[in-house]
Amino acid sequence: MTSPAGRRSYGVKGAPYGFLLPATVLFALFFALPIGYAVWLSFRKVHVSGLGLGAGARSEVWAGLENYKDALTDNEFYDGALRVLGYGCIVVPVMLGLALLFALMLDSERVRLAPFTRLAIFLPYAIPGVVAALLWGFLYLPDVSPFYYVLEKLHLPQPNLLDGGPLYLALSNIAVWGGTGFNMIVIYTSLRSIPAEVHEAAKLDGASPLQTAVKIKIPMVAPSLVLTFFFSIIATLQVFNEPTTLKPLTNSVNTTWSPLMKVYVDAFAKGDIYSAAAEATLIALATLVLSFGFLRAANRRNKQEAAG
Repeated sequence: MTSPAGRRSYGVKGAPYGFLLPATVLFALFFALPIGYAVWLSFRKVHVSGLGLGAGARSEVWAGLENYKDALTDNEFYDGALRVLGYGCIVVPVMLGLALLFALMLDSERVRLAPFTRLAIFLPYAIPGVVAALLWGFLYLPDVSPFYYVLEKLHLPQPNLLDGGPLYLALSNIAVWGGTGFNMIVIYTSLRSIPAEVHEAAKLDGASPLQTAVKIKIPMVAPSLVLTFFFSIIATLQVFNEPTTLKPLTNSVNTTWSPLMKVYVDAFAKGDIYSAAAEATLIALATLVLSFGFLRAANRRNKQEAAG
């Protein structure tokens, strides 16, 4: 017979697993299971017998790597990946650069109204992506935008931001406007955790605020910069809301502008969930490889600096 002390010991040891159980079940049902099902569908296809009429004329069969081969040789999917690459080359450095700049400015001793400024910078992140894209789409349209009205009255050039090369800037602006605040909060929180003794030592050594920021603060918040870069890569590869929302406003954004839009079209417009599953799996693999490749490179550099 188990003693009361033994039951208490077993209960204490099993408590962590009890706390983890709800999160584990939710993770399995709403994350792991859908991913596994998508991967399974990516290896399947529909086989049509005869004219495709009647019961049993259409059946699901094993396709192997055929869907992946079709996705990798699909010009629309490939072109969408190139467009997202160009989009990311604008969004990631600009967004993280502004986030770092704002965080350093807010961490300065001379800053005024810091709580209001933090809220003002972070507030765009709280606006849903679709709403933000609609807001900026209104400002981009020459016929209704107040900015174009002012430019017209001042007899200044009125560029079309929804056509050609400027379209990348227009889409990037929406992402930068919405994501800078979140990244700024992450970096600013890391800056506030730097011990006060470090700042005092820098002052005693005669370091200027710029020197303190470049030589002390930025190296000490490098892990936060790596984390924000990691999040930014994931968000860039999965861009969907901005081009989809702006698509009705311009002919320069087609239905397959980004790889994720191509997945949506194949799954819900064409009804080919098998090809869509393969494309979604490729996007997930690209995100995994790029993200963890960057993290591994960052960790290797940190180890080299620590050893040196």
